[in-house]
Amino acid sequence: MIDLHTHSIFSDGVLVPAELVQRARAKGVTAIAITDHVDHSNVGIVVPALVRFCREMKGSDIPIIPGMEITHVPPNKIAALAAAGRKLGAALVVVHGETVVEPVPAGTNRAAIEAGVDILAHPGLLAAEDAGLAARKGVYLEITARKGHSLTNGRVAALAVAAGAPMVLDTDAHEPGDLIDLEFARVVALGAGLSDNDFEKMQANSRAMVDRALRRLKGKKP
Repeated sequence: MIDLHTHSIFSDGVLVPAELVQRARAKGVTAIAITDHVDHSNVGIVVPALVRFCREMKGSDIPIIPGMEITHVPPNKIAALAAAGRKLGAALVVVHGETVVEPVPAGTNRAAIEAGVDILAHPGLLAAEDAGLAARKGVYLEITARKGHSLTNGRVAALAVAAGAPMVLDTDAHEPGDLIDLEFARVVALGAGLSDNDFEKMQANSRAMVDRALRRLKGKKP
């Protein structure tokens, strides 16, 4: 299990990063990204704090990646905020997609894909044309284990497969009970209408994303 979308006390999670990592490790997670919610008010606080934490944890038996999740930001501000976060050291940029259980601004999905972020999280009633754009831009579409957000997993999976868009499976964990092991991740994927082969491709995508993020942390081109 690789989890590229989790939260700590630096946004609305309940665990300090060290405990989040330890609990994920205990679940069998082999790489984790901490992607706390950011907007223009806190990106300069959250991202440097996570970068410092990950630097202190260098040498851990599992890769720990400092990231961020751009959340409820006006669509026309997403690209610039993503660029600012990367300059601060975010090695993985997630955008909080148009989930059906929150009033996310319309146009967020398209703006995130056009900005070329790493992962569009829980994109809700994803449009077919946006899935096609994600395929062309190499933006990963998320299948999520998060309650509520997971209601549209089936639609996202079907459109991603039809368009050839890459997918990853994450937890969007906010508390210990949200973390899952590999076998439950497989259940989530199958429940979304995907095959075992699709799940294996998602795992390969997650490994590729980890490698890309680690190259960014080393200052090499992604």
